[in-house]
Amino acid sequence: MGPARFRNPGAQPAEESPGAAGNQLKFHGKCVKISSRERGIHRRWKARGKDVNCAPKLRQQALRESILLLQRNLTSGGVRAASWTPHSRSRNYTRVFSRDAAICALGMAVSGVADLEEGAARSMAFLARHQAGNGQIPNGVDPETGETDFWYVGCIDATLWWLVAVDFLSKHSPQGAPLREELSGNLRGAIDWLLCQEHQKFRLLQQNEASDWADIMPRSGFVLYTNALWYHVKRLFGLPGAEETRANSHRLFLPHTEGPAPEDRRLRLLAEHSRDRGKGGDLYLSYVNFFRWGEEGDVFGNLLAVLFGLADRSRAGRVLDALKAAGVDRPFPVRAVCTPLAPSGPEWREYMGRHRQNGEYEYHNGGAWPFLGGFWVLALSAMGREAEAREGMSALARMNRRGRWGFREWFHGATGEPRGMAGQSWNAGMYLLAEVSLERDLFPKVPPI
Repeated sequence: MGPARFRNPGAQPAEESPGAAGNQLKFHGKCVKISSRERGIHRRWKARGKDVNCAPKLRQQALRESILLLQRNLTSGGVRAASWTPHSRSRNYTRVFSRDAAICALGMAVSGVADLEEGAARSMAFLARHQAGNGQIPNGVDPETGETDFWYVGCIDATLWWLVAVDFLSKHSPQGAPLREELSGNLRGAIDWLLCQEHQKFRLLQQNEASDWADIMPRSGFVLYTNALWYHVKRLFGLPGAEETRANSHRLFLPHTEGPAPEDRRLRLLAEHSRDRGKGGDLYLSYVNFFRWGEEGDVFGNLLAVLFGLADRSRAGRVLDALKAAGVDRPFPVRAVCTPLAPSGPEWREYMGRHRQNGEYEYHNGGAWPFLGGFWVLALSAMGREAEAREGMSALARMNRRGRWGFREWFHGATGEPRGMAGQSWNAGMYLLAEVSLERDLFPKVPPI
């Protein structure tokens, strides 16, 4: 059932520096740093009489606004996906979605703000109380009614992100420190459920179409994003077969790289099919199934491959270079895909037109998501690309500021126009996490070659 030690949220104000100019936020007792390139931009813009909120002042304000948004979005059941409005309620954005809450919890855990740390732990305990009998963590829970949702054809990453967050909280937050012990039965159930989704020869998770965060995209079979998470979970919890998962991910999602052919005949045939007919390149394929594979360039999946150690250091550098060359951080960081799927293409599905929002450079099909921009900064920081990471932070602050600190869900990937629901919690959570990542390591080091 999970621990019952969590109180209802009390909205405490963000800590401020006494007497600081403009009541700037004191974040872990440090001032926000900017890159030398940003300082040059700052000086040039100032000389031209332009507003240069882009550097430390804007990032300090972004930290403050992120904390305040998360405090507003806390409920007795944890953090909502978005701020409560009649519109967000009608679209179910006021639920506690497992992946959203887990990603938020990473930033809340290192925020240094007590009620956010406590709210992160409460979110994970609330989701544990609504775990299915077979161990699966739900896609989301309505904090007002307790109604659970498991999506149409599954939500495999909800359980993965919940496991990642519980482990992260136990290591980085005083409020979360007891969680691994308190939720030990829930953890075992979640892991057992995932093991039942694993191919017993390939050691990779299998899934349906539209059954992870990109829930109106046609990835299915073996999916990069999901298996980068699975490899990370295996390492966090000491599960057997982690190196098999990593090796077979390389064989399947990087079929053009040199290396020994898979011993398993079926895995070898799947890899050869995409190798002989695909384009190749430095990015991992987004998915491989019985007949097709994805070459659109799944940005989230490739970033997690870097961040969670699926890629070694050499490959990680080539991945980031390839994403940069594809312009995924322009006009804002970062687009969900490098090359959007066209309605006339073979991978297009009729359901991708759902809500008329998944066209080219829109939503999951090439929209730019601020929370994904946080993972972009994490990956750059993990690889020591500090100047690029700090530039990314300023760009994220500008994204979240649009619409008077609207924290919009996504932006058009070509025009930069803000779209989607406002008041997105995971924008704020990832902003906090990315800022902290510039100062200290939060994830395992990217492995050497």
